[in-house]
Amino acid sequence: MSHSDLTSGTAQGRVRGLLRIEGLALLAGAAALYWRVGGDWKQFAIVFLAPDLSLAGYVAGPRIGTAAYNTMHSTVLPLALAAAGAAFDVTVALQIALIWLAHVGFDRAIGYGLKYGSGFGFTHLGRIGRNAKE
Repeated sequence: MSHSDLTSGTAQGRVRGLLRIEGLALLAGAAALYWRVGGDWKQFAIVFLAPDLSLAGYVAGPRIGTAAYNTMHSTVLPLALAAAGAAFDVTVALQIALIWLAHVGFDRAIGYGLKYGSGFGFTHLGRIGRNAKE
């Protein structure tokens, strides 16, 4: 591994693979908990892609698009929502948070990471899209 690989800001090699496995574990764990709390699978299917509505932010430019995408694809907000739903016994909040976490896990498992402002294809898990190098 070259020095530029270590400083490029993207996960490489085994670390990238581990992060993708973590994404798969997040997806599986969130889906299992969703089932455990009695979630409706139709609701799961409908809400699952909702975080991708943040892609509309790219219409306003890469800076806004990146901020919108990263906000909706970080685990911070859905974990906070899950904690609030559990603490205040608001089942629907917990269910939405679990669907949201499952979506984030799915994206990570397939290699879609948090975005850099230099363009949609530049993520913390490496390049994605047509010009990506594995």
